[in-house]
Amino acid sequence: MNANGESLLRLIVSLAVCLGAAGLGALVTTPALRPWYADLHKPPWAPPNWLFGPVWTVLYVAMAVAAWLVWGRSGLMDRPMKVFVLQLALNVAWSGVFFGLRSPGAAFAEIIAMWLAILATLFEFWKISSAAGWLLAPYLLWVSFAAVLNFSIWRLNS
Repeated sequence: MNANGESLLRLIVSLAVCLGAAGLGALVTTPALRPWYADLHKPPWAPPNWLFGPVWTVLYVAMAVAAWLVWGRSGLMDRPMKVFVLQLALNVAWSGVFFGLRSPGAAFAEIIAMWLAILATLFEFWKISSAAGWLLAPYLLWVSFAAVLNFSIWRLNS
């Protein structure tokens, strides 16, 4: 396979992995939206439910492109990609803890670990490709917002 073919294959795998993680999270999230999540007390600044899907889709695609950029310059088993896989696993786990276990308090602790892993990934990616680092910046910002929302929901429902 030529270099362009290998690059395209890396992009397809990156998209499949990231969108697969999104799908796993959705499998746990969707059944809990009604009635459990709908009945929770939320702060007045909480976004409408319809906004989460489009935002997360854009973020997962950006993650995939960032991973593709780094994977092309770094080995799949090198530190940057290992940290990326860790943050992605924590991302899926958050859905399991918050929506699957219906535990906003435990999910808040988990999202802090996820935030730290995303920050580490952003730094690791930035060293290899500033574009990959920039692609992860909106993800870090959104998870920062999600952490504050998670905390607020936990406190309002404790």
